[in-house]
Amino acid sequence: MSVAAAELEEHQPYLLKFAASQLRRRDAAEDLVQDVFLSALKGAHDFSGRSSVRTWLTRILLNKISDYYRKDGREVSIDALAEADGEDAIDALFRKNGHHAHMPQAWRNPEESLDDQRFRDALEVGLVQLSASARRAFLLRELMGLSVAEICDELQISTTNCHVLLHRARLRLRAYLEEHWFAAQRACA
Repeated sequence: MSVAAAELEEHQPYLLKFAASQLRRRDAAEDLVQDVFLSALKGAHDFSGRSSVRTWLTRILLNKISDYYRKDGREVSIDALAEADGEDAIDALFRKNGHHAHMPQAWRNPEESLDDQRFRDALEVGLVQLSASARRAFLLRELMGLSVAEICDELQISTTNCHVLLHRARLRLRAYLEEHWFAAQRACA
């Protein structure tokens, strides 16, 4: 199956947004997306059509992002992540006995929230505030549906590190959405 350049260009906005969310640098994201298109055009004859073109391009992009981080030497330990992420911020969410300091708000209807552009905008801003490692792990798990083992392989991290990253990402996103989404919803109600 052959893929035309015009067909590839249709996916540029999605790929650019995904790359920018992973890298936090628009210029690097643009460069990687162009590299994806070059790789896709070179390997178009190998595309079998067993997946969608978008899935195929996203997989190429994920490989490019991994290469980017490997070349940049951005592999860090859990201790360095804890220091960079401000471990105290997570500790503030819990009491000394391990229970939530404040119970999470119940979602009225999660499916409706996902259909709401304002919620998606709030979620995107919350994602940008995560560390690069936590954001990448979260997006690979929740957006791409990769297993923990696949994420570990992709990010070259241990299973424990992956679970810590996912846990912290979920806690931080929950806290951000509590303040910037649920509080706004209660104010409107």
